[in-house]
Amino acid sequence: MSQFIAMNRFQVVSGHEKEFEDIWRSRTSFLENVSGFKKFSLLKGPELENSTIYASHTLWESEIHFENWTKSESFRKAHEGAGARRHLYVDHPHFEGFQVVKGTSISSK
Repeated sequence: MSQFIAMNRFQVVSGHEKEFEDIWRSRTSFLENVSGFKKFSLLKGPELENSTIYASHTLWESEIHFENWTKSESFRKAHEGAGARRHLYVDHPHFEGFQVVKGTSISSK
C-alpha cells in the first residue's frame, strides 16, 4: 500500500487572496485525529491575469484512508459553508489524487 497525495487546486479571484488565506488559517480541519492522515499544506502559486492559484495538499498513509475520510462526519464538518464562499473562486476547485511512487524526506537533527 503506497502513500497518497490529495490536492485541490483553487483559482482565487484577484483581490480576495487575504480573505481566502484567512479562511484557511482560521478554519477547523478536523484532520488531526483522522486515521491515516499525515500532513496538510496550503500552497500559494502564481498570480495570473485575474486570479491567484492555490493548492491544498494532504498526505495520507493510503488512498483508502483518504477515501474513508471523504465519507466521514469529519469531512462534512470541515466543508460546512463552502458554498457561501463561491465569490472567491473563478471556477470550482479542481481535485487531483496521486499515488506516491518514491518519496524522500530529511529528518531534523
